[in-house]
Amino acid sequence: MVEIRWHGRGGQGAWTASNIVAMAASYEGKYVQSFPAFGPERSGAPMLSFTRISDEPIEIHSMVYNPDIVIVLDYTLLSPGIVQGLKKNGVVISNYVGTPESFLEKLHIKKGDYRAIITPASKLALEILKVNITNTAMIGGLLKLGNIVSWSSVEKAIRERFKGPVADKNLELIKRAYESAVEV
Repeated sequence: MVEIRWHGRGGQGAWTASNIVAMAASYEGKYVQSFPAFGPERSGAPMLSFTRISDEPIEIHSMVYNPDIVIVLDYTLLSPGIVQGLKKNGVVISNYVGTPESFLEKLHIKKGDYRAIITPASKLALEILKVNITNTAMIGGLLKLGNIVSWSSVEKAIRERFKGPVADKNLELIKRAYESAVEV
């Protein structure tokens, strides 16, 4: 089973991204879960979303405490708490523009503690969507791992979730985020 914890802010679409990844995995015959964790907070407040993908039925019905992958939609959330519970050999995928050293410093980790991938999601979202909604861009970072879901399944899920030009722009954003993603 692969467990993903998404860190975002209310209104950024972390749960939507989680759902899209779960839909894509379900098209590949996987068992999935996707759910958020937030209270009565206002838009912009930190929130979590979770995705589980498995070849077997999923019997766990709790938040993800020890993820394989942590995805950060908003770089202002970067702190040592982001990697809390992350499994050994886990992956951090983040929206980030800056040096690899400054990224690692924000998390208080050193190169090699975890696998880390950064992509300039905010910059790309503003350029392509004209708004700073980074959720689908972060799917591009996830695709960089190469073994979670396929591009064709993500494309199918995007076209089911969004229609026409909105789907096209989100697919362009995912592709550009994937191409811009680098391992640090």
